[in-house]
Parts: sequence; structure tokens; C-alpha cells
Amino acid sequence: MIDWLETPALRRRCHAGLNKSEQRHALASQVCTYRQGCLADRSREALEFRASGLNLVIAAIVYWNSTYIADATLHLRLSGVAVPDSRLAHTSPVGWEHIGFSGDFLWDRAAVPLAARRPLNLARERTAA
Repeated sequence: MIDWLETPALRRRCHAGLNKSEQRHALASQVCTYRQGCLADRSREALEFRASGLNLVIAAIVYWNSTYIADATLHLRLSGVAVPDSRLAHTSPVGWEHIGFSGDFLWDRAAVPLAARRPLNLARERTAA
């Protein structure tokens, strides 16, 4: 407890970890908007099935974002922009503002494998908050 009170760096590090956890919970709530963020099935098996599906969707979003963060970092570094690893340590791949959670899923288009990943969206400059 004394370490916590006397060490601002420890408090900042713990606070950053809590923020990342809260961001993951907010994403889970966003994905679960169908039932207002609640898993309310009667059987344990159904709850486990839905929770596993939720974790799979979140893992897919984090994987997608991670690959594009790596691409964006490489692009910036090749463009001569300094991107220190210390800044990347504070970057979280849990963002979802670019994902549309409602609408139709086009299975025929999804079944066609892409030759490469989508290019980076370089049309507009965005800065981190």
C-alpha cells in the first residue's frame, strides 16, 4: 500500500492496465447489443456457447487491428516518421470505431479469399487522442 501511495509511476501503470481492461469490456458490450449487453440464456451450455462466440469475435477484431497497426507502423517508419516502441507499448488493438456492427453480411463475398490485406486508409490524417 505504501508503494502505491509513494510511487506515481506504479499508479500510472496500473491505471493504464485498467483502462485497457475497461476498453475490452466496452467492446464486448458493443458486440452484445442484440440483448443490451447481457448473456441471458437459461442453460449453462447456451451461456458458454454465447460467451465463446463473443470471445471469438473480440479475438478476430483484436487480430485484425493488430495486423493493421503493424502495417501502419511500418508505413510510418518507411516514410521517415519516428514511431518509438515506447509509444507502441501504449497502443491498444481493441478499438472498434471503424467496424459496422449492424447490417447484412455478404457470405458470397466473404468466401472469396483476398490476394492481400486491404490497403491502409491514408486519405485522411488522424491523430491519437
